[in-house]
Amino acid sequence: MMDNITDHQNGSTFLYFAYGSNLLKERLQLKNPSATDYKLVFGNHKGLASQRWHGGVATIEHSLGDEVWGVVWRMNMSDLDSLDSQENVKMGTYSPVEVNVSTSVQDFSCRTYIMNSCIYAPPSPQYLQVIVMGAKQNGLPEDYQEKLRSIETNKYEGPLSVMEELMKAFKKNRERTEEIQSDD
Repeated sequence: MMDNITDHQNGSTFLYFAYGSNLLKERLQLKNPSATDYKLVFGNHKGLASQRWHGGVATIEHSLGDEVWGVVWRMNMSDLDSLDSQENVKMGTYSPVEVNVSTSVQDFSCRTYIMNSCIYAPPSPQYLQVIVMGAKQNGLPEDYQEKLRSIETNKYEGPLSVMEELMKAFKKNRERTEEIQSDD
């Protein structure tokens, strides 16, 4: 653990707090922290629906006493531009912010993203499925997983190319894990 902390301190890596689709390992590795005094909401930047997910996407907003569970990923600085691009920072969709993330072991200062000009909108069932899968994969508390599963969706039933890519990656990783386990 010391080497990881040193890497973070010398600037070769950064900590990223994921609460939406990046919870799923195939989408982006894992611990079980929570950011307090925020809540998870879904919406669209300036009311424009996500072309990738066909519905509202996740963001967090200040909400005293609430908490958002997620995953802290240690990422190489070389991935920062790619992550900013995924979150459409240059287009002004999301802004990077520093949040304090508490775990049972210690607190971390992490980069995350908050949507600008958010207009509330329900997520597509597929987008919510990715978040729920990521929460399960990372062992987030069962009551939080249940809360995620109970979120109302927009009931969109059309195809999403990003889902096809994710399901292929998810299946490939599961097969790889099964191969490793059968070798043991």
